[in-house]
Amino acid sequence: MTSTPSSLSDRLARGSSVSPSQVDHARRLVADWQLLADLSFADLTLWVPLASGAWWCVAQVRPLTAPTSQPEDLVGVEVAGADASAFVQTHREGVEVADELDGSGTAPRRREVIPVRHEGAVVAVLARDTRLSATRSPSPLELTYLDIARELCLMVSAGTFPPRMLEDAEMSPRVGDGLVRLDGRGTAVYASPNALSAYRRMGLVGDVVGGQLSELTRAAATDRVAGEAVAASITAAVAGRFPDPMDVEGEAATMLVRALPLQAPGGESGALVLVRDVTDVRRRDRALMTKDATIREIHHRVKNNLQTVAALLRLQARRVSEPAAREALLESVRRVASIAVVHDTLAGSREDVVDVDDVLDQVLPMLGDVASVGPAARITRIGRFGELPAGAATPLVMAVTELLHNAVEHAFPEGQPGTIELTAERDGHDLVVRISDDGQGLPPGFDVATSKGLGLQIVRTLVTSELHGQLATSTSEGGRGTVAVLTLPGAGRVRR
Repeated sequence: MTSTPSSLSDRLARGSSVSPSQVDHARRLVADWQLLADLSFADLTLWVPLASGAWWCVAQVRPLTAPTSQPEDLVGVEVAGADASAFVQTHREGVEVADELDGSGTAPRRREVIPVRHEGAVVAVLARDTRLSATRSPSPLELTYLDIARELCLMVSAGTFPPRMLEDAEMSPRVGDGLVRLDGRGTAVYASPNALSAYRRMGLVGDVVGGQLSELTRAAATDRVAGEAVAASITAAVAGRFPDPMDVEGEAATMLVRALPLQAPGGESGALVLVRDVTDVRRRDRALMTKDATIREIHHRVKNNLQTVAALLRLQARRVSEPAAREALLESVRRVASIAVVHDTLAGSREDVVDVDDVLDQVLPMLGDVASVGPAARITRIGRFGELPAGAATPLVMAVTELLHNAVEHAFPEGQPGTIELTAERDGHDLVVRISDDGQGLPPGFDVATSKGLGLQIVRTLVTSELHGQLATSTSEGGRGTVAVLTLPGAGRVRR
């Protein structure tokens, strides 16, 4: 048995003579067909013809409003001969074909095969399977659902449904969230109980059925601009257009409204309006936005305070006559400034992640400002660090700058030019950072684990305690220069 391609586009591409636009149309249908399955109380499967003459199932969805008639997974199944006769007839003649199927030990089901038309051509067929024993009693709600489903199926057959793909399909209202059926004048002829409840929470007094839904929604909105926009979208759907879903806020609730035109050939024009109470969702969104803004403001203030500390240290260094003390203060300026750059990056980010490459681009020029050798040592960077969580980015930037500063200060005799390479590589899930120079190499007997230098002590603490990594140093191949290697487990997955 051949393996099934993982993506819908790949499965559709196996169909005979399928163009990119037809693939896109089928993808849009699948993105929005949960609505059709729920309204139909039926399982839906999408089938495309293969060059061999068989038919291949490329997608499947089950209803949320009724028991499934297809518990088995049909995606990747091929059928031919008598089993595909309804598919062949629908594809050839472009008409709906109905058939009653044996349930093979389960309840019998009715299958309706609907042509999926795009730009005048039938590009696939849609099978709608309903369990006959599970047929629902003809309540007004269910009759309305089935009536709307019939019109949408006619639109699929005519090529006027689905619309363009929704940007946030997960947030789109479902059938069970609330449904209002409008006639060709925009008058509500049916409203489900959940839709009535949503409008009541919006503050609407009176009946929905029999009223102009656009006007009722406008009146219930506490924001006049949002109310006008939603009313215009409902009117647009009645006129045959597909407006974007949008929020409208009332007295005690926020409602997401999606309006769809019902323009079936030969049927009565109108619109379907789906509503969803998203009050709690929007409240959480606002809370997250407030929290995010507060965190960014904190990072901004920390950056400002660190810059003030760096400025004070720099001012103090200018007043100190002892060279060693002045150098210690200037090194502190560099360390504080490096942390400030990280917080500056976080202040402008909507996520708690740092673009390490961007930070290093700002920090590396500082090395020349505080290094006694001036610009004699040239630093080049190879590879990308990518984005890392703030908790890892700050110690990593500090460790890298300490090692670079050590190389700038100690690798080259005063006045001798040289090159320092900063390389970021990936070894599986690990990030490996190398700082190599072509300087005078390590002194005899040097051991990075026991070095008393303040810079290396800082690096060891950051790497082992904060980054849970390893630090190693060695002499470069050829006996000239030094290589320092940082290995950081789990940091090798680059975010872009």
